[in-house]
Amino acid sequence: MIIDNQLKKKILKIQRNEITEYIIYENLALALKDKNIAAILKKISQEELSHYEFFKSLTQETVAPDNLKVSFYTFISRIFGLTFGLKLMEKGEDLAQDIYEQLKSVSSQVERIIQDEEKHENQLIDLIDEERLKYVSSVVLGLNDALVELTGALVGFTLALQNTKLVAIVGLITGIAASLSMAASEYLSTKQEKTEKSPLKACIYTGITYLGTVALLITPYLIFKNIYFCLSLVIASAILIIFIFTYYISIAKELNFKHRFLEMAGISLGVAAVNYLIGIIIRNVFRIGV
Repeated sequence: MIIDNQLKKKILKIQRNEITEYIIYENLALALKDKNIAAILKKISQEELSHYEFFKSLTQETVAPDNLKVSFYTFISRIFGLTFGLKLMEKGEDLAQDIYEQLKSVSSQVERIIQDEEKHENQLIDLIDEERLKYVSSVVLGLNDALVELTGALVGFTLALQNTKLVAIVGLITGIAASLSMAASEYLSTKQEKTEKSPLKACIYTGITYLGTVALLITPYLIFKNIYFCLSLVIASAILIIFIFTYYISIAKELNFKHRFLEMAGISLGVAAVNYLIGIIIRNVFRIGV
């Protein structure tokens, strides 16, 4: 079979991607304690290796794996979870679909490889039932409430009190009380639901997420003196948290990132704007001077 240089370069690129993903799946399978999930990843890795061998038969060349990519996706999967890491990696494969289509004329086996990449691997990955995704609704509850309630409260406190340390103390007290309240509510709510989730774990996920968000948002008031600089950092931190979390969920759950980000950011900033006005009104009406 004669393959021109331009097509060969494309095949070599795919070939390298296949051997790279083979090593990633192998690394993750070896590190897992869950034998069922490890077996799933092992099966995927062997398919990737067979794809590599097929493309090698076309190019007659041995290609080294992308070690940087191996390290990156192995790290991401271990830190943020298998589902996120693997779906992020598979998302990158969408860019190669056009090349796969071009290769259909080279061999009938390419069609089988395309089907593997588009369907079979995604079906196997969907079998991975990670605890962190099972309790994602509890995390969303804690994160969303903390962002909406505390961002708005801190904006109001900032305008009303005009003292960074005082705002930090009041914000911390408010945040701790709210986190305990939200955690208790999530415990009772989950207990009433017909679900596999543990009420205690759901409560812990909600409470910890809420407290973590509180800590991030009040930190500027503990470090800096300029009240308005602290306020700008709170807004920037809230947007950054929303961006990171929304991106994580959109990849792991295959949801629309733009819609969810704009919705969550809009609600949080909208509440903050309302509290900004309330803070000004309270300060002027009650003539607060701290």
